[in-house]
Amino acid sequence: MTLLSPPQLVYSPEDLRAMLRDLRTHPAVAVDTESNSMHAYRERVCLIQFSVPGRDYIVDPLALQDIAALQSLFADAEIEKVFHAAEYDLICLWRDFGCKASGLFDTMMAARALGWEQVGLAAILREQFSVSVSKRFQRADWGKRPLSVAQLAYAQLDTRYLLQLRERQAVELRQRGQWPEVREEFDRIARASARSSAAADADRRGADGFWRISGARKLSDRECAVLRELYQYRESVAERQDRPTFQVMGDAILLALAQISPRGTKSLKGVTGMSPVQIHRHGKGILQAVRRGLQAKPPQPPPSRRGDRRVAARYDMLREWRKRRAQRRGLASDVILAREVMWSLARAAPANMAELETVQDLGPWRRAEYGEEILTLLLAASS
Repeated sequence: MTLLSPPQLVYSPEDLRAMLRDLRTHPAVAVDTESNSMHAYRERVCLIQFSVPGRDYIVDPLALQDIAALQSLFADAEIEKVFHAAEYDLICLWRDFGCKASGLFDTMMAARALGWEQVGLAAILREQFSVSVSKRFQRADWGKRPLSVAQLAYAQLDTRYLLQLRERQAVELRQRGQWPEVREEFDRIARASARSSAAADADRRGADGFWRISGARKLSDRECAVLRELYQYRESVAERQDRPTFQVMGDAILLALAQISPRGTKSLKGVTGMSPVQIHRHGKGILQAVRRGLQAKPPQPPPSRRGDRRVAARYDMLREWRKRRAQRRGLASDVILAREVMWSLARAAPANMAELETVQDLGPWRRAEYGEEILTLLLAASS
């Protein structure tokens, strides 16, 4: 672990105000978060790290409880917020604290746009700054207190070098003429993250969240009814015990149980992946859930994301076009066009440039660069 000056810990409202006064004097701040998704039913942001030249801050939202003062910092487009792999952090910040970012720079997306082979932060720090990052705390429970000195140092490293990395990438992006392209994608990521946060959480906890399990749509009507009850049972146990659902039972086990629909404890022993401990703890609840499912009205599947065959065909054509475009440029496919934007295009099927302008998150740079190709492709798909 690289030795750094200790971070400034932000545990009180006074600490928070002092930190914000400092951060607002800088044109860019590096940001990262640590959450407890591996250790709780409802994950929450447990640390927020900030770095500016010469100083690192670690904010403890569990100690502060109210950090609404951060909203104005994130909303200020004049202060660039530099993340690595920003999307998940932004989803969590919006979900927990209502912080919506403007002025984003994502060093992972920049690395992808530049065609770097390694885009993980640890690999980049090693290659660019000869800094070695331990993986020791990747699965740490960041909700537990007190935090060790080693944990704080680990968290500090996630932002310490981001501003320097951002400067190196920005120079190269401008030299290659890619600056408008990546800035447009940064803005899209910021908007999309805020939109997806509430929707994703509601989808997971709703009664029909079981449809997200891989293979659920291939089950019979009766098996789907059983799977729904098993899913709800697992959710209730995980929430009561404040544990991640995968620690109760994995999706594959739920799917197997739905297919077998066991009537007795002996049948549970034949379920692949189900341990004797799980049978002991959950056997009664599972069998009750199965009985409820067998008696319930089969659920109606929600509309497929792929829509009708025409939407699916348009999406597949766009995906193949994107792949070819990316190969010619030597870049990852999502640098060309994000998957969500391709779905918007496939559903909207714009026929001209005016209609193309109404497609969500398809920015002006990409409309100018790819618009005619996309319209020609969609026209061919509709003929």
